[in-house]
Amino acid sequence: MEEKKSKVILHGMWASTYSKRVEIALKLKGISYEYVEEDLKNKTESLIQLNPVLKKIPLLVHDGNPVADTQVILAYIDETWKNSPRFYPEDPYERAQVRFWVSYINQQVFEVMGRVMLQEGEAQAKSVEEARERFEVLEEGLKKHFPNKTIRGNDDVGLLDIIIIASFGVYKAVHEAIGVEIIDPVNTPTLYNWTEQLQQLPVIKEVEVPHDRLVTFLQKCREEHLQHGANA
Repeated sequence: MEEKKSKVILHGMWASTYSKRVEIALKLKGISYEYVEEDLKNKTESLIQLNPVLKKIPLLVHDGNPVADTQVILAYIDETWKNSPRFYPEDPYERAQVRFWVSYINQQVFEVMGRVMLQEGEAQAKSVEEARERFEVLEEGLKKHFPNKTIRGNDDVGLLDIIIIASFGVYKAVHEAIGVEIIDPVNTPTLYNWTEQLQQLPVIKEVEVPHDRLVTFLQKCREEHLQHGANA
């Protein structure tokens, strides 16, 4: 359990899925923390000093000790606060599957979704097709290795759930912002139901990003990127 003297600070950014992962992890463990909102175009001096290598969010500072990199932070939280929920299954094979699919989302799915977000025309159409293929692989993998997934409360939430809800919980905002629907009950029922179950948890509702604010933010990022590309 958390010691009373323990001081936890999270440097994050409201719209960042990576920052959101750490927020969810801290909330799940019942860890009190101070939140520092960072402007990514004008980062605080403390963020740069405490994270000189990456100079990125999220950054966790525990009793003055900085921990950087999202996956490293999540592992650190689980290893430091050993109360429920534990983020990894007990069984080594199940644990390996969690690690594999987390890695697949981080590397394969996020990479292609980044392209979909920031492209237009034929290039975007090609990336959308690629994204659908990768989501299909993810859908089949989740169905095969985690059948009948049921989430009743915080104790049912692990690392893969944190990654899924932080990454795909905003799928409606993404759809509205760029007009591309990747997750839906017909083509990705397992992922859709998994996300919907997680969204019912009070701990997830606590860290939910305002829909309209996120849509505006995503549209602005997209416009700036496309404009920059046109002027380059």
